[in-house]
Amino acid sequence: MTRKLYIRPIALADSPQSEEGEAVRLGGAMVWASRFAILVRENGRVISRERVPAARMPGALAALPADLGAAAEAQWANLRKVRAPLRLTVKGGGERTIRLDQPQVMGILNMTPDSFSDGGRFLDDVEVASAHAAAMLEAGAAIVDLGGESTRPGAAAVWEGDELKRVVPMVERLAAMGAAISVDTRRPAVMEATLAAGAHIINDVSALRYDPRSLELAASSGAPVMLMHAPGKADDLHSGAVFDDVVLDVFDWLAARRDACLAAGIAADRIILDPGFGFGLTLAQNLALFNALPLFHALGHPLLVGVSRKRMIGALSNEAPAHERLGGSVALAVKAIDAGAHLLRVHDVAETVQAVRVWRGLRDAALTDFSQLPD
Repeated sequence: MTRKLYIRPIALADSPQSEEGEAVRLGGAMVWASRFAILVRENGRVISRERVPAARMPGALAALPADLGAAAEAQWANLRKVRAPLRLTVKGGGERTIRLDQPQVMGILNMTPDSFSDGGRFLDDVEVASAHAAAMLEAGAAIVDLGGESTRPGAAAVWEGDELKRVVPMVERLAAMGAAISVDTRRPAVMEATLAAGAHIINDVSALRYDPRSLELAASSGAPVMLMHAPGKADDLHSGAVFDDVVLDVFDWLAARRDACLAAGIAADRIILDPGFGFGLTLAQNLALFNALPLFHALGHPLLVGVSRKRMIGALSNEAPAHERLGGSVALAVKAIDAGAHLLRVHDVAETVQAVRVWRGLRDAALTDFSQLPD
């Protein structure tokens, strides 16, 4: 196996002045890093690890062997690159913009009978579903993420026709509200129909692998795409997970999938990456991946984190059922934005937005606290 290099931020700061200017802003988020680990692995095993302060990174990268230099420079540039805002084409003409220089919240709307947390709650009553979507928007959701198929472990596949019946009418309602809409689907026919009905973003938990037509459709649509890591294939995205190092393997998987999308003609500024918490991962693997979130800025794209009410929270809280995982969900949301996540996919919008706003206030205060500057 060819040697591979990774640059992982390991010392985060609330502001650059707290590190006397010797910190870099990660992915254009409100997070700074002052030290980094340069990892090299071969045959699935890390063979070297060097800890380097931000000010010394250019010299450390220049000293790397030639076969690692290009990857190192690309990752270092990606870590410091400001993420462009999402520019969404509005049906009927015009454009709307979602800034990614501050955390944004996506509210989940499941039009399914069997989703793990709220399956069946909205499927049979479109008025209740519409009211819930409106409440999420009023609470501060920047995007409503609409799904018509459960992807929980063991969920049965949904016939394409049923999925279309579940989501297209709701897309039309959400568009009439003026919502920014992502559609959580693996099927190109559903992607095409929902984009035509007024949706703006494709959110595919299979990372456009489920159907070979998805890549071409996504590229031709020009819509932003959210690519999630999942170890499985076809109808079971949770199976087949084998990792040498879960963090670095997921990083490589997302890099490869990103490259496939670029090769298919999807523009780099249209790609959003999601590590895929809960999909085929043990509790220990989920926790390791979460603690390593800053590494994923080195891929050069906005980061989406979806861990709301997931099984790992129950496992850490006396097996609390899904509807009693609010505290853990908010804790992980704050942890994610501490690491520079750009988008949070959540069930509990009002509570998460409140947490984000308080977090933002703390960051604003840190940025304007000139007492931290040296004399």
